[in-house]
Amino acid sequence: MSSSTTFLDASTANAVLNEYGRRDGLSVESLMDEQLSGGLTYNDFLVLPGFIDFAAEKASLESKITKKIALKTPFLSSPMDTVTEAEMAISMALLGGIGIIHNNCSAEEQAQMVRTVKKFENGFIIDPVVLSPKHTVADVKEIKSKFGFCGVPITENGKLHSKLVGIVTARDIQFHAENDTPLKDIMTTELVVGREGITLSEANEILCSSKKGKLPIVDSEGSLVALLSRSDLLKNQNYPNASKVTKSKQLLVGAAVGTRPDDRERLTLLAEAGLDVAVIDSSQGNSVYQIEMLRWVKQTFPDLEVIAGNVVTREQAANLIEAGADGLRIGMGSGSICITQEVMACGRPQATAVYRVSEFARRFGVPTIADGGIGNVGHIIKALALGASAVMMGGLLAGTTETPGEYFYHEGQRLKRYRGMGSLDAMGQKTGGNDGNAATKRYFSEGDSVKVAQGVVGNVVDKGSVRKFIQYLVTGVQHSLQDIGYSSVVEMQDAVYEGKVRFEKRTAAAQMEGGVHGLHSFEKKLFSA
Repeated sequence: MSSSTTFLDASTANAVLNEYGRRDGLSVESLMDEQLSGGLTYNDFLVLPGFIDFAAEKASLESKITKKIALKTPFLSSPMDTVTEAEMAISMALLGGIGIIHNNCSAEEQAQMVRTVKKFENGFIIDPVVLSPKHTVADVKEIKSKFGFCGVPITENGKLHSKLVGIVTARDIQFHAENDTPLKDIMTTELVVGREGITLSEANEILCSSKKGKLPIVDSEGSLVALLSRSDLLKNQNYPNASKVTKSKQLLVGAAVGTRPDDRERLTLLAEAGLDVAVIDSSQGNSVYQIEMLRWVKQTFPDLEVIAGNVVTREQAANLIEAGADGLRIGMGSGSICITQEVMACGRPQATAVYRVSEFARRFGVPTIADGGIGNVGHIIKALALGASAVMMGGLLAGTTETPGEYFYHEGQRLKRYRGMGSLDAMGQKTGGNDGNAATKRYFSEGDSVKVAQGVVGNVVDKGSVRKFIQYLVTGVQHSLQDIGYSSVVEMQDAVYEGKVRFEKRTAAAQMEGGVHGLHSFEKKLFSA
């Protein structure tokens, strides 16, 4: 550089930016111009950094998944039979997300899983399990096996709204070998109770001061009307972001249903069990079957939130929005175990699908869920930046402790089975349904004499507990928001549509540069707990 070069005044640097006429990088609409770039997936672009003026831990991930349900953590576990049953759904809800229980089982089994989640944590338990003095220790042990707890109030006739006469806890039966002993012989009769009309905070204070495990709530005549659990108080302290129903304080839970006649019977059982959100599960949601099912659900269960899908185009979304969908699930063929795009030549690259559908649904106040293709923290923040209200994860959660199935060892690694719902394995699952199982109904294959696979079966490495893994994902997304310069998901999305958040396409060389490279060997640990 010549010594005679004249430089601009450094104090005018921001003003000089205006001379460029536009911000650095691309707007989201320019990024997603299919005529120039074709369809894009998450690895095809980056979000450009912004200005940091807040701590990452202050970033809010709160976002809606339906018109009425908002989550502190915008994560859903996928309704796959190797991903989400009751244990996963409980953990997801405690961590601020929600689990969607799979339907590749009998309706009764799925409803029981919903009940298990709903019974796990409560404020005032308005429908507690109650026994009479004539019941036996065996009855309490059966409740322990079925529901996971054994603190049971005892009333005169074994029903709610009957006079409270005692309570049986784990200490009463722990070392009691005689299962036929009547409860009247072992129950505790000196009780600390709360009076009907007491507030939740007042009841919690009594629990703390009395050091009791359960607080029965009784009316003026001493009849049992509700119950409060000390274990729920501890859960509230350990999981402050838990997804709960406002009034009952029960955990939120979702479940998948199909579009066939017997799914109406299934949904009725799920609603009776306390279901909060139904996910109509289909690989291609723009069908007369789903529209009819959606309209029936909204008419029969008007208070039940319904997520419809899957869709990847505005045209698909429009039909479901008109039919009453409270949320939309986006994705077709982008999952790690899905081969729909390869076999059926139908689908759409996920980033383009998420943006096009979300931009359209946003105009009607319908939240969207990016389902498929989520492989890391970066994919989550990209899906949210493109307009998705939340992400649904299958493969990313597969292999965690809370997923169904047993671990096994292969070549020194601890693994778990993970299969696509379009795999022949899943399609062959016996569930006792009249119209095929969940996998065949999802792919409209229940009447086929030859099943065409749209998914595969694989193995994934043990990831440990989802309760640690989700915390890693949350922290990662918070740091991504910090780098982009917005302290909440909602603020970032508004800035995207206003053109303030900018993007950059990535060449193959750029993608290689952005990953680990140039090393002889390396160890990649994602997080430390």
